[in-house]
Amino acid sequence: MMRLIGSMFELRNTEDIFSLALWLAGIGHFCVLIASFQVPSRLHWSEDLKKLTSFNRKLMWVHGAFAVLTIIAFGILTMGLHGEMLRGDRAALGVALFIGVYWALRIAVDFFYYDHKDWPSGRGFIVGHILLTLLFAYLAATNLGLVIWKMCVW
Repeated sequence: MMRLIGSMFELRNTEDIFSLALWLAGIGHFCVLIASFQVPSRLHWSEDLKKLTSFNRKLMWVHGAFAVLTIIAFGILTMGLHGEMLRGDRAALGVALFIGVYWALRIAVDFFYYDHKDWPSGRGFIVGHILLTLLFAYLAATNLGLVIWKMCVW
């Protein structure tokens, strides 16, 4: 059984590695959504958003919804354009570049803009933050790595 599984994921060359990495990145985007859907309740948005005006409260929900739609699009595009990305099609690499920059900037915002003393305390929040940051780094590295690899191959 292990031999069968091993042969399914046999990584013979750079393209095989990126092929698997892209499938995992596509799935990874949907994993980000698992955390995203927990944010309103775990961070007590219902209490905090009551302090905002009706317009600002709606604005926060709309921005959140657009962030979720963007992440869904990233997952769908990563899996739907898998072959095009591996071939190095320019439009697909443009998408990969945008996704990679998006997640790299998300990490930068975390480290340089958010004040970590404001983060919720508790082991669950700390572990979740670390895991999400690692996932963001994987998504950035996979997409940017693909673009760099394809640029070097050209």
